[in-house]
This record gives sequence, structure tokens and C-alpha cells, in this order.
Amino acid sequence: MIIRPQYMNTLKTYRDVPLVKILAGIRRCGKSTILDMLRNDLLKSGIAADHIISMRYTSEDFDDGMTDKAMYQGIKEQMTDDGRYYLLLDEVQEIDGWEKAVNSLLENANTDIYVTDSNSKLMSSEISTYLTGRYISIPVYTLSFAEYLDFKKSDSRSPKELLNEYLRLGGFPIVALGSFDERSAYQIVEGIYNSVITNDITKRHNIMNFDLFNRVVKYIVENVGKTFSANAIAKFLKSEGRSLSVEAVYNYLNWLEKAFVIYRCQRYDLQGKSVLKTQEKFYLADASLKYCIMGFNPKSIAAMLENIVYFELRRRGYEVYIGKNETKEIDFVAVQRDERIYVQVCRRLPEESDREVANLLEIKDHYPKYVVTLDELAAGNINGKRFIIDRIADPQLL
Repeated sequence: MIIRPQYMNTLKTYRDVPLVKILAGIRRCGKSTILDMLRNDLLKSGIAADHIISMRYTSEDFDDGMTDKAMYQGIKEQMTDDGRYYLLLDEVQEIDGWEKAVNSLLENANTDIYVTDSNSKLMSSEISTYLTGRYISIPVYTLSFAEYLDFKKSDSRSPKELLNEYLRLGGFPIVALGSFDERSAYQIVEGIYNSVITNDITKRHNIMNFDLFNRVVKYIVENVGKTFSANAIAKFLKSEGRSLSVEAVYNYLNWLEKAFVIYRCQRYDLQGKSVLKTQEKFYLADASLKYCIMGFNPKSIAAMLENIVYFELRRRGYEVYIGKNETKEIDFVAVQRDERIYVQVCRRLPEESDREVANLLEIKDHYPKYVVTLDELAAGNINGKRFIIDRIADPQLL
């Protein structure tokens, strides 16, 4: 088991704090393993094994349609004294009303509760009713490049070679732990994707026209890193002779987002200092999701670099936006409290640098400005202006 210290440090920060800790992310991104790591850490810190209750709600041990009351009783029966119990509850979204059971355990028992969720309902009325102000959401992503290098410590290849593999195969831990060729890796990811689509979207929301839904997904995947709207998708489908309302497209986008397949990135107007509600971008939970659906294409590397940087900023706790500066676009404006950074992403400098650098040069404030590139020869001084040039192949960056 390879430790992912970022998540373990976060869980230690919130240990014994009277909040439900919700680890939320796409299936197979490593949430269950993080709970296993947490269990081992609790044991090492002196917690008795019989005071750590681990439950996995995708197990065949549980009946379909288990109620929240049955969930509550099943856990309570294992609590045999008044001591403190640590509850590690995996894939709770399989239980309708799990929020009620968890809230009762938080209120009526001496517990510290950790749950994982592969289908976010954090904005739903159920969460608002039962857990308002009583939970902390901890997003879990597939592996960063730094984590990927940890997983490949025994590999003799250089960071640059491993970066090329990471760009092609993505960061699902199950893929990183093996030595798979491209075809096998994409088959594994396709299985994960199909599980998400089947269990977390089509069944849950009773989607009847699966072909049309898949066409919407394909459109999103083809346009990662580009701005578009639900209306644009509806018009595109109409041009293909298909009919789908804008409202239905909104629903599809929302369901994909709640299943952590896609992540929404809004635009930020640097002049008006406001978040815009139109022409958003969407990024994929992992680059390999694009390749398992569309096949690998070297021309998509630029968009996937942008995808990687977006999630690296999210991992570091930033709120991430697309920057709009009059008619110019900044790839990312990342905000964390009173800190702000601007980031442009490109494969190579200087050949492809005109737009990236020129757009940054027009921002007249003191906040740091980054160009992130694969180019090992890129300079940090452009047009007399000093830029921070980060090379993605540097393990210190990702």
C-alpha cells in the first residue's frame, strides 16, 4: 500500500473533530485505500481494533435496498461499550438516506466518522437537512504526477519518460500499480468509466436514450479545455439530426459532474472582478477517460496538459477559474484567500508562446504569473519581463 500523504495529513488534521469527513471522488480514484491507510494509522496510534468499524456498502453482504435504519442498526450493534468508535464507511451513496443514519450516529454515539462517496449529493436537500455545518468535504483525485512517481519508485526510467507514460495512461492508481500496455490500461479505465455511467448515472437517473447520452459525453470529451454551453451542445446535436432539449443537456452535465466524471471551471472577468455564468469549461477527472473513449491522439496532449494543471491547482487548495481580460483569455486564475496566481499552459516555448505570454503581459498587477510548459529549454525572461517557467517534467511541480 503506497501512502498518499496529502490525504493522510488532511484526515489527521480533522481527527476527532465533530464533523463527518466525506472523501468524495470518482470510483477507483483511491478512496477505499485511503480508508485502509486511515485504519492502519489509527491502529498505530493505539486505537483498539474493535473500536474501528469498517463497512463497505458495495459488498454482497448487504441486501439491495438497505434502508438508513438498517444501516444505523448494523453499526450500532457493533458498538458494545461507551468508548469512542471510529467509523470508516465506504461507498455510502449505495444506501438511500445514509445522511440520516450518519447524522444519528454523530449525535447519539461517541463516534468519529469518515465516509466515502462516489456520487456527490453535497448540494442536495438531504445533506442540507441532516448535515448542514456538520461535515467537511475532502475531494479525492486520481494521482498527481508526484504521486505517480511515488508509485513508480522501483522503475528505472527517468521522470521525463514517466511523464510521457503518465500523459498517455493517466493517474488511476490501479493502472499506476501495474505494468500495462496502452491497450490494457484503457480497457481497465473503460471498465471504471462504464461502472460509473451504469451505477451512478443511467440507473440512478433512469436514462432511457443511452446512445444520445453517450453522444453528449463524447462531445464533452472532444472539447475538454474549450468553452461551450449546454445550448451549444443542443445545437450541435440538432445539426446531426438529433433532438435534445437544453434542459436535458443541463441535467446530463449535472449528473456527470456529481459522479465526478467532469469538473466545471467558470470564467472570471478580471476587469469587472466577477464570476461569469456563461461559456464554462469542463475538465475530465483523468486524462485516460478521454483516451479510453476516443483513443489516444498526440494532438490532444495540449488539452490534457491543461487538464493536469487544472487538477494540480485544485489539489493545492485553489479555487480555479478561466480568466477573461477584455477579449483575451488566461488559462487559469487560481485564488486562495488573498493569494492569486495566473497560469498559462502550452506544450512548447517560444514557438507557441505569443498568445500565452502576450495575454499575461497585459495583466497589470503584482500577482505571480506562470507559464507551464513541457519545453526543457524555455527561458524565464520574455520581452524584458520575468516569468516563472515551470516544466511539467520536474517532479517538484506536479
